[in-house]
Amino acid sequence: MTTVVAAVIERDGQVLIGQRKAGSWHALQWEFPGGKVEPGETPPVALRRELEEELDIRAEIGAVITEYEYQYSGRSPIRLIFYSVSKFEGQVQNRVFEEIRWEKRERLPAYDFLEGDVDFVGRLAGAG
Repeated sequence: MTTVVAAVIERDGQVLIGQRKAGSWHALQWEFPGGKVEPGETPPVALRRELEEELDIRAEIGAVITEYEYQYSGRSPIRLIFYSVSKFEGQVQNRVFEEIRWEKRERLPAYDFLEGDVDFVGRLAGAG
């Protein structure tokens, strides 16, 4: 089973979200920065790598917020692991997304998130 890691990066009471590029799988839907764990990587190491690739930051990966399995239609199941990130070095640079935004937790449900993230986004918004 493929493991996918994602970061809930918080700064000044807001969370960083990214919009998938036009022309990509699930184009223009919103997600949390992250990606697939490669062979030989631990999930935290994979997330640190993904955040460097996607945002040009060196993040301190915090605690697991939640993890669960999800299956998109016509795809193999994946394991999603969401981590807290409240400390990082560097200036956030958008390297892979159509757009990135800092948003308040309670506003997150207004965005068109990936289907696999929707329940988590609702819980996260309620925890603000």
